[in-house]
Amino acid sequence: MLKCRTLWRTLAPLARTSSTVCRQNARRAGLNNGRLPACVPAAHMSTAPAGGGRENQLYVLLVGATCVGGAIYAYRTVKGDSQRYQDRIDEISSRPLKTFTEEPATPTQSEPPAAPSPAEPSPPAPDADPADPPSVWIASTAEEPAVEASPQEAAEPAAALIVEEEPPAAEPAEARPGVVAEDEPVIEASPEEAAEPPVVEPEPSPPSEPTPAELTEPVAESEPPAAESAAAEPAEPQLEAVTESGDASPASHKVSSHTPYLLIGGGTASFAAARSIRARDPGARVLIVTDELVPPYMRPPLSKELWFSDDPSVTETLRFKQWNGKERSIYFQPPSFYINAEELGSAENGGVAVLTGKKVVHMDVRGNKIKLDDDTEISYDKCLIATGGVPRNLQVIERAGEEVMKRTTLFRKVEDFKSLDKVSRNVKSITIIGGGFLGSELACALGRRSTESDLEVIQMYPEKGNMGKVLPEYLSNWTTEKVKKEGVKIISEALVKSVVSKDDKLEIQLKDGRLVKTDHIVAAVGLEPNVDLAKSAGLEVDSDFGGFRVNAELQARSNIWVAGDAACFYDIRLGRRRVEHHDHAVVSGRLAGENMTGANKPYWHQSMFWSDLGPDVGYEAIGIVDSSLPTVGVFAKATAKDTPKAATEESGTGIRSESETEHTASSPVASSAPSPTGVQHKDEYGKGVIFYLRDKVVVGIILWNVFNRMPIARKIIKDGEEHADLNEVAKLFNIHDD
Repeated sequence: MLKCRTLWRTLAPLARTSSTVCRQNARRAGLNNGRLPACVPAAHMSTAPAGGGRENQLYVLLVGATCVGGAIYAYRTVKGDSQRYQDRIDEISSRPLKTFTEEPATPTQSEPPAAPSPAEPSPPAPDADPADPPSVWIASTAEEPAVEASPQEAAEPAAALIVEEEPPAAEPAEARPGVVAEDEPVIEASPEEAAEPPVVEPEPSPPSEPTPAELTEPVAESEPPAAESAAAEPAEPQLEAVTESGDASPASHKVSSHTPYLLIGGGTASFAAARSIRARDPGARVLIVTDELVPPYMRPPLSKELWFSDDPSVTETLRFKQWNGKERSIYFQPPSFYINAEELGSAENGGVAVLTGKKVVHMDVRGNKIKLDDDTEISYDKCLIATGGVPRNLQVIERAGEEVMKRTTLFRKVEDFKSLDKVSRNVKSITIIGGGFLGSELACALGRRSTESDLEVIQMYPEKGNMGKVLPEYLSNWTTEKVKKEGVKIISEALVKSVVSKDDKLEIQLKDGRLVKTDHIVAAVGLEPNVDLAKSAGLEVDSDFGGFRVNAELQARSNIWVAGDAACFYDIRLGRRRVEHHDHAVVSGRLAGENMTGANKPYWHQSMFWSDLGPDVGYEAIGIVDSSLPTVGVFAKATAKDTPKAATEESGTGIRSESETEHTASSPVASSAPSPTGVQHKDEYGKGVIFYLRDKVVVGIILWNVFNRMPIARKIIKDGEEHADLNEVAKLFNIHDD
């Protein structure tokens, strides 16, 4: 075709010249005859008067020759291209069959080849044609380089098989789209599998969204099959790992230096994200890195049900009876749910692995990799930071010396529960500093144990009553009396001035001159979000609430998400917040996992929290519950079913956020029972609803011994309306029904 075009460019000026000469001759002949011709049809230009016939014949001859020559050249070119294409297709079709029949490929484990620089890509095989279709690169022989699968393709089961006979020169990632660096895992095929052409299976449709109940109920998930041979293991550099067992002495293993999904932190948010990722991407490989020695578990029972267990070996089994009598473990899933960390890179169907006993000390956001405390590095495609928080301590205790610190517990982890349980059985006195949720729960739990032994339990705090920063003063005072009945000695309005170790006792000096002697201290004075990675990663930390600042999709960077206690998010109703409760960890972790797989959903959930002061008194709360805000409380007489124990029996689970998120409140129906007339007795707070107001709008609600009504409370806060009579609003919770 190029020759045709060149010939036409050469002949076109000559053809135009001949046509012009023909028209000029016709005009000249007309003038000579004394008149112009009426019409000179183009088809009869060859019949012009004498003198122009030769040029017309030459014009017709040249045009005809050009057309005939172009047609002949086009025919021969198309026929030749068709023959060469058919020959190449026959060669491609016969190559795998011929190679595998004459010399079967044997997978061998080899060292990773040295990748050339991007400026010098490795040349293709001599018989390779750049115009060949991409399918030529799928099944490669010793003569052609193998193309490694990208992390997204590697997550899909058996999408493409790669057989390596000899270590070829690696092709740089920039050479072709979809080629990844040499440190990514390559799944080698067995000879039997390689004998068949690779078949790309259709991607399975993602299952339904996991519910919070799925996070805690043990689900039998089949383990991915182990590698058929040692040759199937990835050949890239390996890192040391530890198993997800609860043993204190970690076992040394190998783990892949790259993972598509990396979750930093082994708490509730990380596990919720892992389940969500696997639900949307069944072949995903998820690695959880935690500094604890056990797999993910739920924290609420550590300060609640575990202390009321009759099993003397509860610290070993970590199994407890819920208020309804049903037994369960604190672990979200049994060990069989997880795969070994060293098998994650070669697992055909992916899975969730837990790298325990390792702490992330540095994060390279630009390089998409992290460094562990043993200087090993792991690269990632997408990362979730769910590092939770670290218990605060009093400065006077930190400055008191090593002996005081040894006899002080900062309650947070499984090890803290085991340690405090042992201490409570060997000492005579324990003092709990702090009057919030954790401090009051531990006070009630240890107070119940004090009735069975000669243990003195003291609780001190700067407020006037238990949970004084949350509950209205009248309800805080009532709660304080309830805690006292559990066998706890209360010291209110106490500010610690100093702590010293003297005569095998700890002496706590208060600013008002009071002196308290004790054997052990439990500091429950709040939680500090763990943002140690912010400096190395260059992530923004909120100056008011602490934690990593994230957008509506919980993103801190394009491929980095934050969930749980460490996330400072923007609430469309209540402004920027940071929440430290179980329900928030579940929902934010689940949403982060969905967004890591491309959901791009905003976080709008109003998380709830709950606290139990034993099996008889409990409450659930949502929104901003601050005792400094104006409150309106509506109460009724409690019945036998208005207790945490009864609520657990009805819902079937002690983790009440699991059951409440299963319900929605669209159009609450108010109770038909009339409100009680007259003023209630001042000490009769059996059950009720407390509304927290800001600018006459409800921003927080506490359900006191009222359970399974949280969707209604969530809808009231979401509506953001002013209410003239909150007694009528309280009827929506049916607190006056017997």
